[in-house]
Amino acid sequence: MLRSLLVRTLLTGLVLATGSASVAIASEARQALNIGFVLYTKGSVPGTLNARWTYQNVYSGKGLATGGPKEGFAGHYHVRYYDEQGKFSDEYNLVIEKAGAFYNASWITDGKVSAGGVGMEVEKGLAIGWRRVAD
Repeated sequence: MLRSLLVRTLLTGLVLATGSASVAIASEARQALNIGFVLYTKGSVPGTLNARWTYQNVYSGKGLATGGPKEGFAGHYHVRYYDEQGKFSDEYNLVIEKAGAFYNASWITDGKVSAGGVGMEVEKGLAIGWRRVAD
């Protein structure tokens, strides 16, 4: 009986240690991925897009792109992003280009591409996966 209790205790400790290690590894991997996602939907004013975004599933919020075309998604925009509390986060010139059935996107700061992504139209808008450009 004592041996059985010892084995159960050791196995429980091993399971708990392995579980917390996998959580730490998953968290570290997510931080290293440098991947974001944004869903743009048409705004109520022609030439605007509403954004819902996340970066590494750690940061997220909303945004508004203005100055775009009245029809479609492809075009040049000025976009401002905010975190979940409504605090200003980032600002870019956004270029969305049609590439066959898909789209390419570039977020530009001071004339340099800060992030790039690819996307496709979905039922409710334009979904784009993106990543920051490393210096």
